[in-house]
Order: sequence, then structure tokens, then C-alpha cells
Amino acid sequence: MTDLLDQISALLSAPTRDLDQLEHTLTDGYARALSLEAEQWRLEKRIAEVAHGIESGDTAEKARELTSLTKRLDGSHGDLALLRGLLSELRQHVDDVRVGSPS
Repeated sequence: MTDLLDQISALLSAPTRDLDQLEHTLTDGYARALSLEAEQWRLEKRIAEVAHGIESGDTAEKARELTSLTKRLDGSHGDLALLRGLLSELRQHVDDVRVGSPS
């Protein structure tokens, strides 16, 4: 994901007006955002499963798994928020390029 964030940041700071490149990166960013949302859904589902079954089995192991899952979920939320912010800026940049405004 770092490469995508770097690419978006570079496009925002560069004087590029290559609409194809901008739109391709925007599409890649939206795809990554959807992927992160799907990952969050899977993590939330797994957290619910582990929490539901915590009374049975190894509670220490389940507690460790819950800790790991919640850390991953928190990281995913942060990544998604950062990506969405950059995508919003890139979307505005693309719109400006389309209408011929300086960015």
C-alpha cells in the first residue's frame, strides 16, 4: 500500500496533467480502498466469532487472537482513512485537470 500512497502523493505534488495516469491511479486507489473495507469486514466477522466462542476452549489463546485481530483492524482503519483522504485530493486534482484549471 505504501507504493500506492507514494504514487498518489507524487501525482498530487507534480505538475502532471496526464489524465490517463491520474485516472488509472485513482482507479487503483478505489480498488485498494474496497479491498481494505473487505478486509475490515472479515476481521470484524472473525472477532465476533472468537468472542462468541471465548467460553469454550483455550481462553488465553482466544484472547491473544482477539488482541491480534483488533490491532490489525485498527491498522486497517488508519490505512483506509489515509487512503480516502489522498483519494479525495486526487479526485479534486483529476476534476481540475478535466476542466483545465491549474492545480
